[in-house]
Amino acid sequence: VRLGASAAAQVRRMVVELVPCLSDNYCPVIHDPETKATAVVDTPDFEPIDSLLTRRGWSLTHILNTHHHHDHVGANEALQDKYPVARVVGAAHDAHRIPRIQDRVAPGDEVTVGSLRAVVVDVAGHTSGHIAYHFPDNNVAFCGDTLFTLGCGRMFEGTPSQFYDSLRRLAVLPEDTVVYCAHE
Repeated sequence: VRLGASAAAQVRRMVVELVPCLSDNYCPVIHDPETKATAVVDTPDFEPIDSLLTRRGWSLTHILNTHHHHDHVGANEALQDKYPVARVVGAAHDAHRIPRIQDRVAPGDEVTVGSLRAVVVDVAGHTSGHIAYHFPDNNVAFCGDTLFTLGCGRMFEGTPSQFYDSLRRLAVLPEDTVVYCAHE
């Protein structure tokens, strides 16, 4: 499993841009060149995300939330106000804590962004409803605050065994998987 933007060239049929947000967040923006569908993974801050979308000429179609913390859902409403077609996707377990959630997903469910297919992975531990999005056909995973380049996220709501199991689920992804984290 490889971490970060340095491996981004290995991503097939998918454009991924990392947008620095707030003081230490990254917002991955996923674009499907075939269908023009565009998703963000989490929404730390409206301005830098919207700036990239505008500069690239992309229209937001999906907001994929990994968990409910404000630095991951803080711009859901502003982005959906500007891009009303954007579907807000998040964990069914956390639906009551994710602003404007429309599509409630559970581990094993599939989410599509244009022609790109993601499988929802349970990565509870940092929060009880934390999920990741694994795009197996593109060898990419977006893990939010579960795994970082030099460690893992803090355990706020989960248990040590939950967190351990979540890290094991990420560790068994194919070796050539590029993993994008929400912080460095």
